[in-house]
Amino acid sequence: MSVLKWLLIVLIILFFFFLLILFSKLTVRLNYFHHNNDDQLKVEFRIWFGLIKYKMDIPLIKIDDDSPSVIAKGKTQMGDKPEEDSKVQDVQITPDGIVGKMKNIKEIIKHVVGMNVIVIKFLKKVSIKHFEWHSLLGTGDAANTGVITGAVWAIKGGIVGILSQFFKLKEMPVLSVTPHFQFAVLQTRVTCIFQFRIGHAILAGLKLIKFWRGGLPNLKMAAYSKEKTKSV
Repeated sequence: MSVLKWLLIVLIILFFFFLLILFSKLTVRLNYFHHNNDDQLKVEFRIWFGLIKYKMDIPLIKIDDDSPSVIAKGKTQMGDKPEEDSKVQDVQITPDGIVGKMKNIKEIIKHVVGMNVIVIKFLKKVSIKHFEWHSLLGTGDAANTGVITGAVWAIKGGIVGILSQFFKLKEMPVLSVTPHFQFAVLQTRVTCIFQFRIGHAILAGLKLIKFWRGGLPNLKMAAYSKEKTKSV
């Protein structure tokens, strides 16, 4: 078989592989848990029924004792590797970094025309397959707890209304607010599974590039600083 035929076969395989990626669905599973001063965020990306998956775990957010900043300790894991092979990163979030991030957002908004339309069209193609939001709260005072419980119910209802407007809800969200009248406590857990086609995300990205105006924005890259990265 000639080299030209081999090249043609490789190109055909690559073409069908590219089509497969475009029509493949990316599933994102998000799990957030907050209890008093402790936060934990887990994000998992899956494609091809879990054949390829990537996990992110942010188990700790704390105040830095040496500087006016917040340190978020995260962990990433590719596929089914053992947890001890995961990579741990400490990311320091400083006030200057947050200001730089806000300036970046302003620059992007200034340089992209019609971005909100493109984003909304993309979100309409994102399916929320599962959404749960459970909360346990108390202030130590029965009357105040009752008022806050009603306010939280209203907030959750409003957020679900926004989700139903911009996303495709595949099932009714499961919500609960449990008041605790004896002592002060704040605990909440959010579980969300959403899915979209990779081709739709690529198309939205290409549209954003098409609507780019005024050249590249002057973005500041040092918004967050990685203090240390280690594997354990």
